[in-house]
Amino acid sequence: MTTTTETSVQLTVVPVAGRIGAEIQGVDASADLSEDTVAAIRCALVKHRVGFLRDQRLDYEAQVRFARRFGDLTLGHPTLTSPPDRPHLEEIDSGAGVRTNFWHTDVTFVDRPPAFTMLRAVVIPELGGDTIWANTVSAYHDLSPELRELADKLRIVHTNTQGYSSVVESADEKSETVAAHRREFVSTVYQTEHPAVRVHPESGERSLMLGGWAQKVVGLSAQSSRDLLGLLQDFVIRPENTVRWRWRVGDLAIWDNRATQHYAIHDYGDAHRRGERVTVAGPVPVGVDGRPSVALRGDASAYYAGETQL
Repeated sequence: MTTTTETSVQLTVVPVAGRIGAEIQGVDASADLSEDTVAAIRCALVKHRVGFLRDQRLDYEAQVRFARRFGDLTLGHPTLTSPPDRPHLEEIDSGAGVRTNFWHTDVTFVDRPPAFTMLRAVVIPELGGDTIWANTVSAYHDLSPELRELADKLRIVHTNTQGYSSVVESADEKSETVAAHRREFVSTVYQTEHPAVRVHPESGERSLMLGGWAQKVVGLSAQSSRDLLGLLQDFVIRPENTVRWRWRVGDLAIWDNRATQHYAIHDYGDAHRRGERVTVAGPVPVGVDGRPSVALRGDASAYYAGETQL
């Protein structure tokens, strides 16, 4: 697959795993890319779920300018404070107590999770710190017909009190930095009811909408919810549905948040790992039956109004 930018730079998409992931070569994300090139990148992301651009020279302004080519932007995060004058940025910084070493889809605890996430590698440990992505579309197709029929009918409550609070490493338990980050993360509690299976707004594909923020299946007890969510989640994280990326400083990873989960591996001890994240706003998810997601608790309108915060 090839196309050219306005400056005649060739774009090449090279798959890096069987079911998910591709390296997008020949693109300078800081350049003034043509509409055709942006459309080709978007097409590659919808097809391959996550794309990797090596050796990018981006600062905050350039990353925001590139991200905006894919749609309106959110603020950095619904609860976490962004740096001054950089309202679209979330800092993924191990030095600030950020740990995302659990499977999740970004910000599913609000009713309009991001469509695309763009994460730029700023500081990478000498060893470790990889990220794994999973294809939630292929996971849905891996279900038996009976399980697909069941999943199509389920509704699931997602909340930001899940995830971080349920994955605590022993080394972190006494860390005030980590504890402070988690307190800020849940400073406003969000709950949203989503379909267990969402229909992709661009491709029409069905995908499992689960991950670490998923708390309870509507109509089931807490224990039955855990059992059923665990059963479905096991299909998502099968090795056949995943790709693992070894970061280099300057890498830009872009993923379709509507069709993936990811897991940031924390195997680098006290070494420093830092990424800078910008997210493109997404629509309200819709289930197979046409029912949209419904916010149950928390007002995320300010998070969606990112474009007015400049």
